[in-house]
Amino acid sequence: MSTPSSQSPVHQATMQAVVRDAYGDADVLTVRDTALPAVRDGEVLVRVHAAGIDRGAVHIMTGRPYLMRLAGLGVRRPKQPGLGSELSGVVEAVGHGVTGFQPGDEVYGVGRSTFAQYAVADAKTLARKPSGVTHAQAGAVPTSGVTALQAVRDHGRLQPGQSVFVIGASGGVGSFAVQIARALGGHVTGVASTAKLDFVRSLGAEHVIDYTAGDITQDGRRYDVVLDIAGNRPLKALRNLLTPQGTLVFVGGEGGGQITGGLGRQLRPTLLSRFTSQRFATFWVAKPTSSDLDVLRNMIEAGQVTPAVQRTRPLTDVVKAMESLERGGVTGKIVLVP
Repeated sequence: MSTPSSQSPVHQATMQAVVRDAYGDADVLTVRDTALPAVRDGEVLVRVHAAGIDRGAVHIMTGRPYLMRLAGLGVRRPKQPGLGSELSGVVEAVGHGVTGFQPGDEVYGVGRSTFAQYAVADAKTLARKPSGVTHAQAGAVPTSGVTALQAVRDHGRLQPGQSVFVIGASGGVGSFAVQIARALGGHVTGVASTAKLDFVRSLGAEHVIDYTAGDITQDGRRYDVVLDIAGNRPLKALRNLLTPQGTLVFVGGEGGGQITGGLGRQLRPTLLSRFTSQRFATFWVAKPTSSDLDVLRNMIEAGQVTPAVQRTRPLTDVVKAMESLERGGVTGKIVLVP
C-alpha cells in the first residue's frame, strides 16, 4: 500500500458514505461516518461531486440474483458495506505509480463505493471530465455510458447506415445507447412506455414504439442490431426482430429465478448460435477503461451525446432514489450529490 501524494489536501479522517450491513431492499441503506478509503498503488482518491445510480447498484444492494454473491460479493452478507460505481469529481490524492492525474484534476469514471464524499478508483478506469457539462451530468455517464458504447460498437458491431432497435431506450443504458448508435451512423428505433416516448425522440430516435400498446414486433420490421436492455422477452420474439444476419445483444436482464435471474434465458441463444446466421451477444460484462471514457468524452464535447439526468438528490435521499429506480420510474439517470 502506498502513501497518498504529499500534494493531497485531505486532512480529515472520516467522511459520510452510504453503507449497509445486509442484503435487502433500499431500506437496508443508511448514511453514516466512515473512514476515508486507503489509496493503493495505481489508485486515485477522488472527492466525489456526483455519483450516478445504475441498475447494477440495485442487484448489488439486494444480492440478487444469488449467483452474484458466489462471484465475490459475499454469500451471507456483503463483503463491502459501500455501494456505487459511477463518479465525477476532483482528484485529492494519487497512489504510487499514477502519472496521468494529480490533485486538482477534474475526472470522471468508475470507482469503488462511490455513494460517498470520497471514493477510490483505479487510474485505468478514470478519464478527464468532459468540458461543458456539470459534475452531475458527468457522474451519470461512466457505467451506463460505457455499457452502451460496448454494447453498440463492440458487441452489436454497428456499421453506418444499419438499423438499430433499442428495447429499454428511456433508461440509463438505453438513453446512451440511442445517442451512441446515432453518433455511429445508425438509424434508431426506441422502445419505451407511453409517457417516455417524447423523451426517446429527443435523444435522436427516428422511430419510437410504445410497448404498452401491444406486441413490439407487430409492424413486421427487421433490424440489423437489437439491444435488449434489462428485458425479459422470449428469444423467439427477439429473433423475429432481426434480419437473417442480424445481431441480438443482451444487456443485463431482469426477472428469471432467484439464482441466475435474467441471465438464465441467455443460455439458449448461446447454444443456438452455431446453427443460425444470426449472432447473439450473451454473458458479457462491460469493462470500463480510460480509453472508452475518452471516446464518450469526445462524443459529449462534440454534442453527439448529452447525459440525461432526471434529477439529483443528496446522499441522505439514497433510499428514495433507489426505490424510484426499482419501480422503473426513472427517465435517464438519478444522480447523488454528496
